[in-house]
Amino acid sequence: METKPITLVHITTVPQSLDFVRGQAGYMKARGFEIVGLSSPGEMLTRFAEREGVPVHAVEMPRRVTPWRDVLAVLKLVQLLRRIRPQIVHAHTPKGGLLGMLSAWIARTPVRIYHMHGLPFVSTTGWKRLLLMRCERISCGLAHQVLCVSSSARALAVEAGLCRADKVKVLLQGSINGVDAVDRFNPANAPPSARNETRLKYGIPTDATVLGFIGRIVLSKGLVELVKAWTRLRADFPALHLLLVGPLEPQDSIPRDVEASLRKDSRVHLIGEEWETPPLYAAMDVLVLPTHREGLPVVLLEAAAMQVPVVATSVTGCVDAVLDGITGLLTPPHDPESLARAIRTYLEDPDLRFKHGVAARAWVLGNFQREPMWEAVYQEYMRWLREKHLPVPLSASVLAGEIQVL
Repeated sequence: METKPITLVHITTVPQSLDFVRGQAGYMKARGFEIVGLSSPGEMLTRFAEREGVPVHAVEMPRRVTPWRDVLAVLKLVQLLRRIRPQIVHAHTPKGGLLGMLSAWIARTPVRIYHMHGLPFVSTTGWKRLLLMRCERISCGLAHQVLCVSSSARALAVEAGLCRADKVKVLLQGSINGVDAVDRFNPANAPPSARNETRLKYGIPTDATVLGFIGRIVLSKGLVELVKAWTRLRADFPALHLLLVGPLEPQDSIPRDVEASLRKDSRVHLIGEEWETPPLYAAMDVLVLPTHREGLPVVLLEAAAMQVPVVATSVTGCVDAVLDGITGLLTPPHDPESLARAIRTYLEDPDLRFKHGVAARAWVLGNFQREPMWEAVYQEYMRWLREKHLPVPLSASVLAGEIQVL
């Protein structure tokens, strides 16, 4: 008799975060899982459903702390989970983890997994810091298993008392989904015209040197330090242009005068949110991420796969994604002078840029490919299904050689 498929629900606050399991959903489907996506409404939720071929449900989940709306979100999530009746709930990011683990606990989901992508409390103070730490402790406490995207983030979570050391683990070298360095983020697959066409699209001269940034344009990503470093460099390098990719968000927003200085600079290109990033990496000479905190910054791994050297800060997460002096350069956080010096090193030495870019791609190919990570996540699901004495998907039994013909 055929075994009923195991239902796996991924929960994130914003649909963009479902990109964390891009391709992974299809991998699990091929092994007998039924995948469901739960997130706030938006175009990206529909795209995820269409791309991965899975059903999705929309529940409004604000990223910031909104007690009454959060209670309403939990009630809606519990209602959905009781209707779907999944065997596994896998929740992502701090807010998604809190709402997901709480609703899955109330709905008595047999296996609850919280994936720790980052620790926002690091860049906060006072009551907000205490609240964020408390929320992490609740998420970790309600989960059966906590997975962390990097070893440095795991160490910090344990040191801060957010999770027991024996309950939180890092799979392989870290990340959640690896990087598609073979197809999507492969410079060999980019059309020869991609570099110049992308530059012309955004008003950048084809012979310019391009410093790029991809991420939320907010204080905690180090935008103030980046602007100060840019001010130090732009006069010395007349052909240098700055390409900023990402949304300006009201929460943790940059000062108005900093935003104004970016907008009035003809050599700064604010292009907003753009999810088709391979052509953007192709247009860059150096990627910079002067962030104050991370879990494991995917943009650093994507840039590395595209053979683009990076300048980042020596903070949690970045230290797992960059080999300092080999695949990129690390500088202290909150230090625009050190940031400018590191960027200058690359601007003055194209050969070093090329050498580090080649090493960066080799680093990603050797440590962060997608399929090994997917298999590691799959084995984690199998372990917990067996731990809870739940049936495994039929295809999983076949793959393991457990089905015998009588």
